[in-house]
Amino acid sequence: MVKIKKAIHRKGIKEIGVVSDTHIPTRGRKLPPEIFKILKGVQLILHAGDLVDENTLYELQTIAPVEAVAGNMDSIQLQVKLGRLKVIEVGGILLGLLHGDTGSHKIDYKEFKELFLPYKPVVVVFGHLHVPVVQETGGTLFFNPGSLVDPRQGSRATCGKLFIEQNTVSSKIIYLD
Repeated sequence: MVKIKKAIHRKGIKEIGVVSDTHIPTRGRKLPPEIFKILKGVQLILHAGDLVDENTLYELQTIAPVEAVAGNMDSIQLQVKLGRLKVIEVGGILLGLLHGDTGSHKIDYKEFKELFLPYKPVVVVFGHLHVPVVQETGGTLFFNPGSLVDPRQGSRATCGKLFIEQNTVSSKIIYLD
């Protein structure tokens, strides 16, 4: 069983930036410059794994605080430091964060949800596919922001945002130019 790390953030967070699969420097040399404009003003950033280089976290932290998990391409040291599963509480709302490499490139929403028991996150953010996904299933929003530098299956480079308002969460996929 994978240990769930928990982070609590203050109330007042209304906008969260979401990125995944940056793979820097193996698939992209650096974060796309426009990401700094797109995420300007968010109060928190979630990174759903496959950073590869820990310096990516420090770059994102120049925009806002970052919560991240490690992915299958991250070093053992980064996996130990970040963990593979995280529950983030934002103003009383629980968000689950994982990379999503649970054995195949298929999304198993039930398995993702079960990984976070006994917590019941309203949103589960995941990566690994390099393709954006927004799917509500069984009362849980499953959100994958795609990849900033290595999109797949005909997708373009993407990131995402989550918006929290009066105990509800909405999402948006953002396509980079």
